[in-house]
Amino acid sequence: MMVAGGCLAGCGDPSPGASSAVASVSPSAKLETVASLLEDLAAPRHPSDGGGRAWLADEAAPVAVGRPGRYRIIYEAGPHGIADGGALYLLPSPFWGWSGAQTRDPDLPGYTVVSTPVEGVRLDTFSADGQLLVISIAGRDLRPGERVEMDYGAGRLGATVDRFSERASPLWVAVDGDGDGVRAVLPDSPVVPVAAGPAALMVLTLPSIARPGEPVRLTVAILDAVGNAGVAFAGSISLEGTPPGAEFPESITLDTSAGGLATVAITFPFPGTYRLVGTTANGIIGASNPVVVSPGGSRIFWGDLHGHSALSDGTATPEDYLAYARDAAGLDVVALTDHDHWGLVFLDQAPSLWKEIRDQNERFYEPGSFVTLLGYEWTNWSHGHRHVLYFDGSGEVLSSMDPNYDTPTELWAALRGHNALTVAHHSAGGPVATNWDYAPDHELEPVTEVVSVHGSSEAFDSPHPIYSAVEGNFVRDALDRGFILGFIGSGDSHDGHPGLAHIASGIGGMAAIVADELTREGVRAALEARRVYATNGPRIVLRFAVGNRPMGSIMAATTTPGNAFISVNGTAPIDRVDLVRSGRVVASSPGGGQLDLQFTFALDELSAGEYLYTRVVQEDGGAAWSSPVFVR
Repeated sequence: MMVAGGCLAGCGDPSPGASSAVASVSPSAKLETVASLLEDLAAPRHPSDGGGRAWLADEAAPVAVGRPGRYRIIYEAGPHGIADGGALYLLPSPFWGWSGAQTRDPDLPGYTVVSTPVEGVRLDTFSADGQLLVISIAGRDLRPGERVEMDYGAGRLGATVDRFSERASPLWVAVDGDGDGVRAVLPDSPVVPVAAGPAALMVLTLPSIARPGEPVRLTVAILDAVGNAGVAFAGSISLEGTPPGAEFPESITLDTSAGGLATVAITFPFPGTYRLVGTTANGIIGASNPVVVSPGGSRIFWGDLHGHSALSDGTATPEDYLAYARDAAGLDVVALTDHDHWGLVFLDQAPSLWKEIRDQNERFYEPGSFVTLLGYEWTNWSHGHRHVLYFDGSGEVLSSMDPNYDTPTELWAALRGHNALTVAHHSAGGPVATNWDYAPDHELEPVTEVVSVHGSSEAFDSPHPIYSAVEGNFVRDALDRGFILGFIGSGDSHDGHPGLAHIASGIGGMAAIVADELTREGVRAALEARRVYATNGPRIVLRFAVGNRPMGSIMAATTTPGNAFISVNGTAPIDRVDLVRSGRVVASSPGGGQLDLQFTFALDELSAGEYLYTRVVQEDGGAAWSSPVFVR
């Protein structure tokens, strides 16, 4: 059964396809998925597919995450009705904990009573894939204006809602109007507001680099246990760890209208490395990332350049996604990269959704304060996924399902001359590995994503290696092929929490961007020069250089390279610092449980084709990877 305009079930992890005669595809290509999506694109659409409208019989009050509720959904047939043999479909958002809709057992969650007042129409139901409720129309056609009611959560246990909060969690309804197996989603399906749980966590975010006497922003976020914002917190927060002479409020007071979020200005008068600790009266404690106060040195801006909203297979509206990035995570740079052709709705089939993302990006963009990048995920199941980033607020969705853009070479050709870059992600495995037989375009793909919620694609010996890893397909293997790529991390968050994806998942990804200015132009220049590094979530301050060549540089072969210099300011005690040279860990220094360390490693002759980078591992599992220095 196919779905026009989005997947309604079974979209999370496609099964590997059979072998193909194609000369080169990803080693974990999902060719059956490609064939299914192409078949869906080619399927004829009947005017009745996706027809009609659906709404909640009663306005839904916000329900706390993980709590039960009951929702009466009314569907009214559109002008073409639904034929005898056609079907309705009900799918509560399938990703994060909604009860599957079912009609079998009233004593289990998600029990749904389906009915119609229409004489002569019989409703036959069954569940598919554990989430999707299929309601077949039998007896006669469901005529225009006639209705079907779906009472979802009518049983003793109700229906459990999502574990992630959002203003509009969808209860998706789709229609196969003529009974040919092709269905289309109602884009205005009913939505339910899901509220955050009780206050449980505190996140304090400071800039990584500050100047003495310069006011800087401290972002305070009181969150629930999985990182949801919008908690009903009222009280004061005391701060510790501020140096003598620092200008800051003695306490930060919030009322419930703040949703647990605040920003305050703090001034550090003297050079040094500082960390703040916040405490509430009821014992919620949070420690900030380190801030290095220095009269010189490059700025470090923090970005999450890869994540998803409810417009594809994630959570939250684009507006709420960007607001969370700025106000809860304290990010400097963010990109929402919903899928071109995957999830519940497809960007390449819905120009209005792409416009919504573009409009919200422009609304939130504040040069010098908060940088938003327009982007999407090129979701190619043959060659691996990439996200496309536009740096001028405009650009189009070049779909991976379009034969004009369905290989990396064709994608890069179409983007050439535009203000855009691409980034390969989860390259070593996960949903689908990158096809490294396509050498990254030296103009359009200067960096690669080395870590995300899927795990690390650096190497098998990496902390938290990616699931379904393919031997020989790690980023280190790509460097061994001679590719020149800097390293970034990204959340690839589907929970609406850009910048803090690691709270709920245990691992995430962040991009540290060493830029001259916080603008779209400045961010692009840093990415092009590979002045970036990656972490799996924490804001570790990392400096790495070979001689006088900083990370990302290209240097000439030399017999007198000098030393590799590494400086680390951790967010937790440091376990070890590794130096990787041309595929091997050639030196490793124990951290000794210290938070702040500097190391030098003596180097011998560097030959053309070599590369060097450093990897930091903290005792709590936090990790960072510098971009390499390349020898050519």
